[in-house]
Amino acid sequence: MALTMNDVDRFEASRPRLEAIAYRLLGSASEAEDAVQETFLRWQGADVERIQIPEAWLTKVLTNLCLNQLTSARARRETYVGQWLPEPLLAGDPMLGPADTAEQRESVSFAVLTLLERLTPGERAVYVLREAFDHPHREIAEILDITEAASQQIFHRARKHVADGKPRTAVDEAAARRIVEEFLAAATSGRTEPLVRLLTQDAIAIGDGGGKVPARAKAFEGALAVATFMRGLFKPAKAKRALVGGSPEVYATTANGDPALVAVFDGRVVGVMCLEIEVEGIAAFRSQVNPDKLERATRWWATAEHGEPLLHAF
Repeated sequence: MALTMNDVDRFEASRPRLEAIAYRLLGSASEAEDAVQETFLRWQGADVERIQIPEAWLTKVLTNLCLNQLTSARARRETYVGQWLPEPLLAGDPMLGPADTAEQRESVSFAVLTLLERLTPGERAVYVLREAFDHPHREIAEILDITEAASQQIFHRARKHVADGKPRTAVDEAAARRIVEEFLAAATSGRTEPLVRLLTQDAIAIGDGGGKVPARAKAFEGALAVATFMRGLFKPAKAKRALVGGSPEVYATTANGDPALVAVFDGRVVGVMCLEIEVEGIAAFRSQVNPDKLERATRWWATAEHGEPLLHAF
């Protein structure tokens, strides 16, 4: 039976929420878009008139598509070149989803998305549906075809795994910009000491180039090692300009709710560096430079408001 315009409108009304769920489950905006489109095809082929609660039906179909995707993604990531990091979403992107509570905001942070990679697909699904979208365990049980008690047990286990990661300190937009500006001033000073003072003792820096852009596979660990790396990263060099095609502009913004630097060249986002902040200082730098994972960021950047660049890198 062909969909009516009303049926299509019902699906489109759910699309933003479905994309936000899929992104948290997959850590990839492009894969999330594909999963939602496949959900639409299933909706198109269903007897829509017999579906009593469309939102619940769509959530179940999408979640199970994502679970299948996660299972195959694990195998693909075993052969991924270098370190795998999530695809960043810039400030204002609707795929970030609900941000009314601290739990919802934290569930989409780069730090938590990275931690979610350690969970089984089932644990990740329960955690996302409960923590980020506040689904009751009864509904989660129906979506995943498990018992309500099992859903509760899985959630507590998943939440403990995530809580065992480093705690985050929430910062507002003004504070995020100030932190980014202080970091840039220190990174471009040509000296290591100002950078060390901004970092936690066990700070790390890691990047994802996907084998397409040079990025160290092993993380830099410790304040001195990270500071030395960052000082070198922001030091001008012809080789760096040649790699990008010129000198990129660097802006302060947020990505996935974290303070972030965005490097843009000729309208194209060529890098996003997320800063994880703790009370003691900057605890982690996670940089996405794989061009395949920056396509949505580039599209969003072209439509979003952004001020003047803080500097021209390299």
